[in-house]
Amino acid sequence: MSWFTLLLVTHVLLAVTLLAPSLFLPFLLRGSDAPPGRIARALMRLQGGGSVVIGLGLLATGAGLVAHLGTELLAKPWLLVALSVYAINLGIAAVLARPNLRRLAGLDSAADHLRWQRTVRRQRYLAYGMGAAVGLIGFLMSAKPELW
Repeated sequence: MSWFTLLLVTHVLLAVTLLAPSLFLPFLLRGSDAPPGRIARALMRLQGGGSVVIGLGLLATGAGLVAHLGTELLAKPWLLVALSVYAINLGIAAVLARPNLRRLAGLDSAADHLRWQRTVRRQRYLAYGMGAAVGLIGFLMSAKPELW
């Protein structure tokens, strides 16, 4: 396996991992009456402290990719759109999804079942939208369409 392939795979894994808690936790949290499973606990830990380390790794691998492929890549419209969508997705994760997930994890689902249901439904719709954005990014990165 070449260094470029390893760098690219690492970059993609870090990019998806940074968004993983916001994408998957709304479907894994089941309320205070059922303790979170192993995967949910791992995602909650990742959301809490791992984001900075993953973000720095993502920045380093992205810089490595640009250094390997050349800076002219940064002028490609498909990449600019994909990076913009990713930045918006990260903003949504940081401003909306993660704070709401913290609140959701702290809610007593037995005491206020309707509020729990509304909050989890809202989080799941947000996760669906974020997942669609990740799909769009994947399409742009693989198809490299001529946008303008």
